[in-house]
Amino acid sequence: MILIKKIDSWLEEYEESILKDCSLLGFLLAVHFIIIGITGLLWSLPLPEEFKKISPLLNWSTTFLMVTAVYYFIISISIGIGSIPFFLALSAIQMKIYNANLPILEMSTSLIVFGIFFLAIYRKGSFTDIMKDFQLIMIGPAWLLSLLYKRYGISI
Repeated sequence: MILIKKIDSWLEEYEESILKDCSLLGFLLAVHFIIIGITGLLWSLPLPEEFKKISPLLNWSTTFLMVTAVYYFIISISIGIGSIPFFLALSAIQMKIYNANLPILEMSTSLIVFGIFFLAIYRKGSFTDIMKDFQLIMIGPAWLLSLLYKRYGISI
């Protein structure tokens, strides 16, 4: 049986990780660069012909973002709804980079991502801890959204 954590558990764990590991601003910037790098890397991977036949926008990156959005909806409907503009903007950024034929930008962002992961592995010493951090990185946008929701009195 698969247990899905509640949104409050994820947000608390994410906040503890931020406060323990580094400064808030540095962590937030790193999270966004990592997410841009991951989606850029996934966007540039080769596609099966079936994907290309369905839509030119269907690729590994948009599939990953759709799965993430579904997960956000499962853990919190309001977070899922609020994340849609972020995922659309992220897809638009990746599409602009891809259409502008700027592989250097995608490659450098991906190298930053892998550099951060290697530093994290060196610092933490455990692959399990790194995978936990990766999960928390994907909760980063939901955490930011939850801060906005709390500020404006919107229930999570």
